[in-house]
Amino acid sequence: MLNALEIVTTVVVGVMVGVEFSVAFVINPILNALPEDSGQLGRAHGGRMLGALMPVWYIGSLVLVAVWAIAGWHRPGAGLAATAGALLILSVIMSLLLLVPINNRGKTWTPENRPADWKEQMNRWDRFHYVRVAVIIAAFTLLVAALA
Repeated sequence: MLNALEIVTTVVVGVMVGVEFSVAFVINPILNALPEDSGQLGRAHGGRMLGALMPVWYIGSLVLVAVWAIAGWHRPGAGLAATAGALLILSVIMSLLLLVPINNRGKTWTPENRPADWKEQMNRWDRFHYVRVAVIIAAFTLLVAALA
């Protein structure tokens, strides 16, 4: 049963990493290259859609990792899983303090109501997101190592 939990947890976190990596290095660069207001509208829609999904995914991933670390504490790799959990906690804190406030503003913007500095705010979100992606990649890497 613990083996199944380890595999499911690793897959869930790995797919989350893939989504966040894609947002950082594929989706947002595509949206930024679109003409006129299309990119801003796309980012607002993405902020609404992923803003509803990702909190559940982050917290669910954290719960799975915590259960793995606790249930498997007697097994090799539990320390790596616990460290991965600490990194996921860091990613949630980063999200709540740095990314969510910007996202909450950006998801309501239209070409008519966006602030003059909207591009700077999106660039700030991108920079914070790059750091968060690095943190969750590190967590995922530790989970993979814990499987060995």
